[in-house]
Amino acid sequence: MEANLASAPQNLAASSSPPLEPARKTPLERLLSIVTDVRAGEGLGALLLTVDLAVLLGGYYLLKTVRESLILAQGGAEVKAYSSAAQAVLLFVVVPIYGWIATRTNRNQLLRWTAIFFASNLLLFAYLGHRGIHEAVPYFIWVGIFNLFTVAQLWSFATDLYTETQGKRLFPMLGVGASIGAVGGAWIAGKIIKPIGPYNMMLIAAAALCLCAALSSWAGRVISEREGEREKKKNVETLGPEGGFQLLISDPYLRLIAILTILLNIVSLSGDFILGKLVVNHANEVVGSAKQLMAARAAFIGAYYANYYAWTNLVSFVIQAFLVSRIFKYLGVRKALFILPALSIATFTSIIIFPVMGMVRVLKIAENGTNYSLQNTVRNALLLPTSREAKYKAKAAIETFCVRLGDVTQAGIIFLGTRLHASLTVFAAITLTVTVLWTLVAFALYREHRIKSPQEG
Repeated sequence: MEANLASAPQNLAASSSPPLEPARKTPLERLLSIVTDVRAGEGLGALLLTVDLAVLLGGYYLLKTVRESLILAQGGAEVKAYSSAAQAVLLFVVVPIYGWIATRTNRNQLLRWTAIFFASNLLLFAYLGHRGIHEAVPYFIWVGIFNLFTVAQLWSFATDLYTETQGKRLFPMLGVGASIGAVGGAWIAGKIIKPIGPYNMMLIAAAALCLCAALSSWAGRVISEREGEREKKKNVETLGPEGGFQLLISDPYLRLIAILTILLNIVSLSGDFILGKLVVNHANEVVGSAKQLMAARAAFIGAYYANYYAWTNLVSFVIQAFLVSRIFKYLGVRKALFILPALSIATFTSIIIFPVMGMVRVLKIAENGTNYSLQNTVRNALLLPTSREAKYKAKAAIETFCVRLGDVTQAGIIFLGTRLHASLTVFAAITLTVTVLWTLVAFALYREHRIKSPQEG
């Protein structure tokens, strides 16, 4: 009794003490919160990953500009028709090799050695180019593989660093970095390719890859320190033995993401093909189809696409910077799955029923802008509730082999349709059918994601 009485003042004092104040946001975190909900302590790590993605995408657009200049100068445009098939065949071999390496290294070593490997490839390409050796075709194929692997790997790293809740809040900001890098890289490439030449641009991109490796290491250290021992252990742990393709076959959730990726690519590329045909027809109506007017038609088409791409990039940036985080907050990842297919259905229905150039242009800008921003972030967020093996190995298979398989399938549809003299209405009807199938897969993925992530509601 006396002990209880003696402890009573202490208990009363403890209960009346003020609660601990929540950590305050830094000025950086308040600034970043304009884009998405950045909590106290998250700002530096998120910013480093955002800059990392910006540098990586910027470097890729330097290499993409070099690719176009070399292939048109050395090989001709025909090789583009075969590059996706060649990449798909190579990736069928490369993905298992990557999985084997990922099983034997920790995530920091994996990112570091991947960056060093691709940077060394660029040094070799630059050396051969300066020696006058034609390398356009292997370089063209290499760039397609490099882009898919490095971007997918960096997003895998982000999904491994963040919890599902954190990823849904912070991935929209990382996507802003990717958008800025793409726009900035394309702009810089246009300014420097003539004065320094394509091979020196390869060297700049190689340096950018080394910078990305350093930024990834820094970001991983900052975020791991904040998250505690559980996260620090991931820096030294290796992955399980399952390969990327093995994971896709065994897990219905991952299998649905892979199928959705293939169908999305078919629809997107088919839409670009149909738009290209409409633009050519429009140019013939405005400028004329006579042979002597070819230069004028080319100038008209070039100006049209320059404006089209500018608007697409602007829409993509606005959606990524100001809408994606709000969509994730109020709708969630699952419901966001249906926004892009709804836009695609509207686009191809319009082409079938009322193929007015102005309407199709507006819908395609909205569709591609959404694809490059919201849909890209959704695809990465879908991997948040999966295993570490899925985040690295299965994602690598999805973002490389499945993407290229979609390219090859779309090319086959166009080849067969062209041989059968199919009209644009027929192409639009086929693509609309694929879009409906894509929507059905999204419904199945919705159900699987609800099992994987019941807390989303």
